[in-house]
Amino acid sequence: MRYVVDCREQPSENNCTLTIAGEKEEVLKAAVEHAISSHGHTDSEELRSGIESGLKPEQTAAAS
Repeated sequence: MRYVVDCREQPSENNCTLTIAGEKEEVLKAAVEHAISSHGHTDSEELRSGIESGLKPEQTAAAS
């Protein structure tokens, strides 16, 4: 199953519009790296669990 995380759903000082989609572990890894490099977060269990709780199954055109 593919998952997606969308920065537009989180408060952001720079109005980030990045969306990341892929397998769960890929998305989690990329989202953590993005949160650290682009938003100044520190890598922590709290950050990882917050991102993981925001993952949603990807909705595709084929599924509609």
